Amino acid sequence: MFIRNAWYVAAWADELDERPLGRTILGEPVVLFRDANGQPAALQDFCKHRGAPLSAGRVTGAGLECGYHGLVYAGDGRCVRIPGQTHIPERAGTRSYPLVEKDACLWIWMGDAAAADPAEILDFPYHSDRKWPHKHTMYPVAGNATLLIDNLMDLTHLGYVHATTIGGNPSAHVDAKTDVKTTEHGVKFTRWLLDIPAAPTIRKAVPELGETIDRWQEFEFIAPACIVQWSGSVDANTGAYDKGKRDGGFQARLFHAITPETEASCHYFWSGANGYRIDDPQATEDLFSELCRAFDQDMAMIAAQQQRIATFGEDGLVNIVADASRVHMRRVLERMAAAERTPPREAATV
Repeated sequence: MFIRNAWYVAAWADELDERPLGRTILGEPVVLFRDANGQPAALQDFCKHRGAPLSAGRVTGAGLECGYHGLVYAGDGRCVRIPGQTHIPERAGTRSYPLVEKDACLWIWMGDAAAADPAEILDFPYHSDRKWPHKHTMYPVAGNATLLIDNLMDLTHLGYVHATTIGGNPSAHVDAKTDVKTTEHGVKFTRWLLDIPAAPTIRKAVPELGETIDRWQEFEFIAPACIVQWSGSVDANTGAYDKGKRDGGFQARLFHAITPETEASCHYFWSGANGYRIDDPQATEDLFSELCRAFDQDMAMIAAQQQRIATFGEDGLVNIVADASRVHMRRVLERMAAAERTPPREAATV
């Protein structure tokens, strides 16, 4: 079951050009486009004339024109032109969805439009902060969205799946000092890996780091579908852990937005921001390349998980100590899903 009354990333803002963009979100075909004024809009990808996908049409000065018989739709879903007739039935309009452009993302609300409050969209100002140059992309994932969130909430897999990139030694991740806290909108955890050799990606990024480092990983899950990350490393025993001295060394901020496509697939919007050589564009490119290598490894594992779970189900799976953050995350999602299943109480009559 999808949680519908929430904001999800539908696209990166720069994905929209002069052409419409079709994308399935929470099991529904949606078309995204910019009108003549550059305002982004999201409609059900369904022409009310003969059911053609509007994403196969084109953007005109009046709106989105269906590529089958030329009906034109405004950003609010109204049909504003039908070739060959002046009367336009109200029922010729299609559904529109609240869509907000913020922090380089297009955020969509798939549930009750009256409940959509843009103030609830999370802030990630680093996408426009010159002190954190970044690069972003979207991965189509052949796995359920929750499996990808699981992956991000349990970092003990880094030493196994990502030994040659962002991981390093498995025992360092398993033995990390970990603090897990519930928040108003999800879960936050901080992990410290102390006095360890630098992982290959970190060593490539900042080769001048000492023989061993102190490494931190701060992750916050904002239900139902976003995770913000701050990771860094400095020379070991220089006060990062006990005195909060985190300047210098390697630093990166990552944004993860996981939008369900179907029950067995999702859209993974992510960005990586360079906080160690900010005036070097190649450093940002290299960080992005390293992250792509690591996330490609994740995608292969999640696709394999999805296939096995489709066969055997999840009922027989067990939790281990490392699952603390992941278990909290799942409970938050279960509460949100249960709240949507429960109809509101009718007002008492006097």
